Amino acid sequence: MNTVQKRVRITLSVRINDQGQLEDNTSTHIGNYYRKGKMDVLTYEENIEDTATINNFITIQADKVSIKRTGVVSMTQKFRANQITENIYKHPHGTLHMETFTDAITHQQLDENNGGNLSISYKVKLNGQEERAHELVLHYKEEDSQ
Repeated sequence: MNTVQKRVRITLSVRINDQGQLEDNTSTHIGNYYRKGKMDVLTYEENIEDTATINNFITIQADKVSIKRTGVVSMTQKFRANQITENIYKHPHGTLHMETFTDAITHQQLDENNGGNLSISYKVKLNGQEERAHELVLHYKEEDSQ
């Protein structure tokens, strides 16, 4: 089984709708893309306030996506269309129980012209509070080798 590995520029946008109040966050990172069989993997480091690093490991398969974060923050959030998944989100200020209901997942594999795209529409409840709607859009494109 062949493995493809490329250096990529990752743009991650998350929109949260909290009872009509919108919050948008966009970040750009340089990371790695791997393709092995029918699975795509993206990895990148996220620096928080120049003092802490979070390692991100995103696994994309036909019917599910997993986002694992380790470092100052740790969690493994799983997405399966039309299913509820649960995890524990640990950060410096405490631990939260996270319940995720995934509405839809769309994925376009990396190609040299258009890059790759992942879009996930989901709802999250933290510690049993009111759910908030989320839209995650991740675009990744091969970095120019110079």
